[in-house]
Parts: sequence; C-alpha cells; structure tokens
Amino acid sequence: MRTSLKGRYTNDRSTAVVTLTANAGDVKLLASMSDVTFVRGPRINNLTFTVEKPGSFIIDYDVPKKFMNSIRVAGKPLRLTYNHEHGGNRTVMDGALVLDSDNKVSANYVFGTRDLRLKYSYVHGGASTYEPCYDLGKNAWEFSVSRALLDDVFKATYESWTRDFALEWSRNSKSNGIFKISATVNMAGGSKMPKILAESIWELDL
Repeated sequence: MRTSLKGRYTNDRSTAVVTLTANAGDVKLLASMSDVTFVRGPRINNLTFTVEKPGSFIIDYDVPKKFMNSIRVAGKPLRLTYNHEHGGNRTVMDGALVLDSDNKVSANYVFGTRDLRLKYSYVHGGASTYEPCYDLGKNAWEFSVSRALLDDVFKATYESWTRDFALEWSRNSKSNGIFKISATVNMAGGSKMPKILAESIWELDL
C-alpha cells in the first residue's frame, strides 16, 4: 500500500491532493481526493475511485460527476473520460490514443458545442517532447516543448488566444520527492506581474 500527498501553491490559493494505492493480486485499487482547500475551512471537491488491471482495463468513478474507462483499439490503449455536470447540463469527453512509445493523439470535446481540442504529442530521442494543440472553438493554437535532463524537466508553453507564455521547471527525485515551479507572463503588454505556481509531492510506503 502506498500513499502520496501533493501540496500546491499559487498566487491566490493553496490546495492539496491525497492518494492511496493498494494491490489486490494483479488488480490495483486507488482512491484520490483532490482540490482539498483550506481557505475558510477544509473543503473536498473531488473524490475518485479507480480499479485497474494493467494492460487490460481502467475503470474510474469520480464522485459525483465523472465516469472513465479504458479500452484497446487494434491493440492500442484508448482511454476515455466522460464528465457530466448536472448543474450546468454539460457533458465533456476526453480521449487519448497511444500509438507507440513516442506518439500519442488526444482530444477534448464538449457535446453540443464547437469546443473541440486536438493535441498531438511526439517524444524525440526519449528526452524532448513536442506538443502542438489546436482549439477548434477558439480557432487558435497552443504549442509546448519540454526537455528532460536527468531528474529535471524544463518546459515552455505558448497559448495564441491568451498570449500567455509559461516557463516551468520540475524535478522528480527519489530522495527529495517531486516539485514543480512555473511562471506565466501575458505577452499582450502591460505591467502585470507573472503568475507564480509552486507544488511538491511526497510519497510514503505503508
């Protein structure tokens, strides 16, 4: 059994994510609580339960609004996520098709709208990742490139519709855990301060 705790800090609020994983033979069981905020008292927004048999299926149930599953298409894993918000009467589907170890295609679609995002991910040489993304609803592009150096990953992202440019540095260390620091600047002009984000994850075997 393993548990992990992730703390996240931004300019406007702090949150936490708690996960608990257990193995039952060749099936993995996982429970996750995300967006645990401490502003005006503790509050839990998302609770997810997962049953996974590696290489065969993944079934996730998000209380109260998500249902997710994973199937295989021509031997390729296809992961689908359905998110229905009762209050907003809105249904969203996320899909990701892994073509091989270096190539993946993903999509995000809001039913009944033109909101469709298509993203292609390509890993070059096992260290550099290029991810162009097209948003049909906004008729705009997003592009990101990242580079892995030992335990460190450096990433740059640009969104054409918001003109936001972000730089991110993350490290995954067995001894010191995982942490990420990023800064986002709007390139549209003005004297706005960059938005700073910092988060860290600690894991513990039970």
